[in-house]
Amino acid sequence: MGIIGKDFDYKLIKNFLSEDEINILSCYCEMRHRTNLTNFDLDQSCVGDTYFYGDPLMESLMLVKKNLMEKETGKKLLPTYAFWRTYTKHAVLKKHSDRPSCEISVTVNIDNDGTDWPIFMDGKPVIAKRGDAVIYLGCKLKHWREAFNGDFTFQTFLHYVDAEGPNKGYYMDNRMYWGIVKK
Repeated sequence: MGIIGKDFDYKLIKNFLSEDEINILSCYCEMRHRTNLTNFDLDQSCVGDTYFYGDPLMESLMLVKKNLMEKETGKKLLPTYAFWRTYTKHAVLKKHSDRPSCEISVTVNIDNDGTDWPIFMDGKPVIAKRGDAVIYLGCKLKHWREAFNGDFTFQTFLHYVDAEGPNKGYYMDNRMYWGIVKK
């Protein structure tokens, strides 16, 4: 699915996360979601879902998965930032393309209630099951999700730039340290 290499587009990666990674990340996401008091997306399309930019655990995952991302894309990458959210019933992801810090991105389905929720890549639905991921060119490719019919899904987004490309200056998303919010 998709094209990888010089003409990279998007690609579904089965078992991007190991079962141990899924279990740790799922417990973490559930705890953070239940104890969240400050980080809600109040946009009506996301019905107050929990979100976190620069979360230390997700940024650790981004760093650990860098080698796998380089293998899958065939490019030398620089990590920029991680973002994760808990989506709940009726959430949507509006059709968009990303900013330069998200040149090469991966959306990871950490865990969910069993409800499939495709991400549309340039109009084509792609379903990532629990532990699967979709690598894509976030700045180039329009992507979105239609209304979610399940109760919850934990998704993380790990972002990178081509180390030899025009966006390499976005390394670390212009922050001094991993795991902090950009001011």
